[in-house]
Amino acid sequence: MKLKKLIKTGIKNLLANKMRTSLAILGIVIGIGSVIALMSMGEASKKAVQSQIESIGSNLLTVSPGFQMSGNVRGSFGGATTLTNDDAQAIKTSSQVTTVKNVSPEYSSRAQVIAGRNNTNTTIIGIEPVYADVRKVTLSSGSFINNQHLTSMSKVAIIGPTTATDLFGQGVDPVGQTIRISGKNFQIIGVTKSKGGSGMDNSDDRILIPLTTAQKQLFGVKHLTSIALEANSDEVMVTAQNQVGYLLLDRHNLSDPASADFRIMSQADILQTASAVTGTFTTLLTGIAAISLLVGGIGIMNIMLMSVTQRTREIGLRKALGATKQVIVNQFLVESIILTFTGGLIGIFLGITGFYIFAKITTFTFSISISSIFLAFFVSVAIGIIFGWYPAKKASNLQPIEALRYE
Repeated sequence: MKLKKLIKTGIKNLLANKMRTSLAILGIVIGIGSVIALMSMGEASKKAVQSQIESIGSNLLTVSPGFQMSGNVRGSFGGATTLTNDDAQAIKTSSQVTTVKNVSPEYSSRAQVIAGRNNTNTTIIGIEPVYADVRKVTLSSGSFINNQHLTSMSKVAIIGPTTATDLFGQGVDPVGQTIRISGKNFQIIGVTKSKGGSGMDNSDDRILIPLTTAQKQLFGVKHLTSIALEANSDEVMVTAQNQVGYLLLDRHNLSDPASADFRIMSQADILQTASAVTGTFTTLLTGIAAISLLVGGIGIMNIMLMSVTQRTREIGLRKALGATKQVIVNQFLVESIILTFTGGLIGIFLGITGFYIFAKITTFTFSISISSIFLAFFVSVAIGIIFGWYPAKKASNLQPIEALRYE
């Protein structure tokens, strides 16, 4: 039987029982749609993370303190107080470090911030003026922290747009307003431009204050939580890491790099780590969606087995009239593939539409994973063949006499 006739006959048989056909397609639609939407969501998440990391500065290296020891127990990374202002100054002035052009010492902690009746808990970062160059920060209004603010330990602050909205409402310019950070009054002198972001490390939800004010007046500390470095170029990033690393080892009286009480990370390291996390998350979501596909495939097989049972007399009659086993197999396989292919097309459309709506509602960028579409086509056809083969084989093995006697 020619393929065209097989397809025509298959469509006719499927339309003869619309409810059964619809239920068979539904499982594939849900599975394919889920794969498209979740893979695209994972791809969009990866791009969003990459964009955020790239927005924090170019040729950026971040020096963080090492593990905090408590007795013989090692705590979390970054919990130590091993970085100081003197370390940052040494990196700036050392003839040993020739590949770093800007050094930004930083101290950050979270604190409660109050403005009138509104309050929020956000990240407070003590900085120097060079922070703007290293971290690529620009202002939407007001002015930045200067050296005079550092010298006089001024209580001035620059806030992110998300923090501004939380404290003063939408569309209000807070420059000149006063806020209270941990009970101390600070005057807002600027608002940063939005970089986008979410969660605890949202660059739009933070407050910048002079480093001297943060250390001596607000938090009462002498150490730094990080030192941000801007390398001369992308080509010397590894050299810069080595130069700074050996300088700090020498300053901390350490001879073995394995025992370093600090860590130096580049943007590439951060991006690789973030990509690994989002990649694992995407794989997990895709695996869950794949289970839906498997369930849909089993549903197709059950429907086709039911169809074989209901059409036993028809199969017996066709075999009695000379239809070969291969013709019967082909007929049921074609019907199974039509079901999964149709479900695949509908699933692709619904997956793309669903993610588009999700992207419009949230801050995600609408970005469809092309590989997921090709995968969906391949999987939908494969499911039709794999789960349609057993019912088709069972139908072709029916004996004509027994089939014609079937009630």
